[in-house]
Amino acid sequence: MLLNINSNKMFFIFILFFSTLISISANSWLGCWIGLEINLLSFIPLISNSNNLMNSEASLKYFLTQSIASINFLFSILLKMILMKNFELNLFSILINSSMLMKMGSAPFHYWFPNIIEGMSWMNCFILMSWQKITPMILLSYYMNKNFLLLIMIMNSIIGAIGGINQTSLRKLMSFSSINNLGWMMASIMISENLWLLYFILYSFLISVMCLLFYIMNIFFINQLFIFNMNFMLKLFLMFNFFSLGGLPPFLGFFPKWIIINFFMINNMFIISFIFIIMSLITLFFYIRIIYSCIMFNYFKLKWFKIMIKNNFLLLIMIFSLISNFGMILSTLFFF
Repeated sequence: MLLNINSNKMFFIFILFFSTLISISANSWLGCWIGLEINLLSFIPLISNSNNLMNSEASLKYFLTQSIASINFLFSILLKMILMKNFELNLFSILINSSMLMKMGSAPFHYWFPNIIEGMSWMNCFILMSWQKITPMILLSYYMNKNFLLLIMIMNSIIGAIGGINQTSLRKLMSFSSINNLGWMMASIMISENLWLLYFILYSFLISVMCLLFYIMNIFFINQLFIFNMNFMLKLFLMFNFFSLGGLPPFLGFFPKWIIINFFMINNMFIISFIFIIMSLITLFFYIRIIYSCIMFNYFKLKWFKIMIKNNFLLLIMIFSLISNFGMILSTLFFF
């Protein structure tokens, strides 16, 4: 079975999804905070595993950082409700924004994010990198401090690109890639919520393929990609997905980035678009380095490392990879 799901896990996953809907549909800040708390308390049992010390450590770290962000958020709300009913102050928007950024694992509050992802299974990594970003992003869009967020966007883009260069762990690499993509997501939500939704759905789709592939093959580090006697087609599909995630033009991942760059150009935001494009090239550099080593070098192939992957999983990954390949056709239809 692909996912080792028992009734407890199903219950917590349901509460996790439900809590996000509570936060998004709440008509008061306090309702949003309650949704965030339920979300936190439902995700911790999914991470923690009594047999694995790394998982237990990750769940404790996650609890502490999220609690600090929640306290900050609640403090900001109460301060605004009690003191500042009549006039606006930039300080409050920065306080609320920064607590949401900490919830997401955005720079400069990103230090917990790679460490916690390092101690989790691939399925939990996927939830943390995709679903857990929905609520903070939507709440961020309610009360934005645009100048502050422009600075944060640039920081995300730079830290996500530079941080991933020396990583050997695939989970940490994916987490820095997620931080980089968070910069693009903030840019998209400042433009429009529909564009953010498009970017988020495509990004979630791409990392779901990656996480599923690594989960099936039980791969956590780059050197495992060299040693494993993988099917060449599988390596090729891995390459397509990495390119798409990095935003290389013919692939699907480039399509939302193209729209964002287009918007930057129309609004004369040349410096930000330049930084974003350069940092995307750096992320592509470390993706290509992994793929080049994986495909080109003929490492020793030990017979007991040969993985037998069920055909239906392989077929699923092939279909997903082909979808990411058809990005060129999709973008051509939209733009011409």
